[in-house]
Amino acid sequence: MQLSKKTYTVQEATKKLEHYCAYQERCHQEVRQKLTNMHMIPEAIDMIIVHLLEHNFLNEERFAKAFVSGKLKIKHWGRRRLTYELKKKDVVKVNINQALSEIGNEEYIEVFNDLAEKKANSIKETNKFKRRKKLIDFLIYKGWESDLVYEKANELIQ
Repeated sequence: MQLSKKTYTVQEATKKLEHYCAYQERCHQEVRQKLTNMHMIPEAIDMIIVHLLEHNFLNEERFAKAFVSGKLKIKHWGRRRLTYELKKKDVVKVNINQALSEIGNEEYIEVFNDLAEKKANSIKETNKFKRRKKLIDFLIYKGWESDLVYEKANELIQ
């Protein structure tokens, strides 16, 4: 039994990708991967990506800003984790820096303090050194800068 894989014309694929990009911001890597999964040839992929860029369906600067804003507010990631995740998606450094510069310092510190305090209160460990280590490990994993993390851990767990 032969399973036939669906094939798309360039027009069909373009329409499908316009919807894909309109639904939520995408980076170039996600779009390229989606087209590859649709079995499009490299020439068609390049053509469609150019079309999406020209018609503003695909904009990596806008993607980076939306990504940074969303991950900070929802997942409470720090700048280091945000930078790492964007680099993994092949977003150019200029766009990463632009997006990170949009974060207000007050908002950033507020998110950090709320997260640190919630986590510190939820750690059940009685040994203060182990408690502090758990808090530090958690915050570092979330991508917060180590100077902020150590200062906060020492302040919260005496």
